[in-house]
Amino acid sequence: MQLTITSRREDVPVALRARAESVVGRLAKLAHRPTHAQVEFSMEHQRATAELRLHAARGAVHVASAEADDHRTALDRAAAKLRRQLDKKGAARRRGESRS
Repeated sequence: MQLTITSRREDVPVALRARAESVVGRLAKLAHRPTHAQVEFSMEHQRATAELRLHAARGAVHVASAEADDHRTALDRAAAKLRRQLDKKGAARRRGESRS
């Protein structure tokens, strides 16, 4: 799976990049055949924002974003949102419900 980590108006520290790689790696295990992931960090109005996009099979794209005082907390909150989305999709797939 290909991973892209970007930031607007600043560089991504090595520790934050490593944290993002591990978080996306754990989330990719829950997705159905993930192909590409994007993590984007930005700082707007003294609030750190993290956005996660996980592209999976058959064109499914899971997106979550969150704001916090620092990038690490924003990343963790966005990851929790994305995990809930993937848990719902996985439960529906295991029950045999159709894709919507």
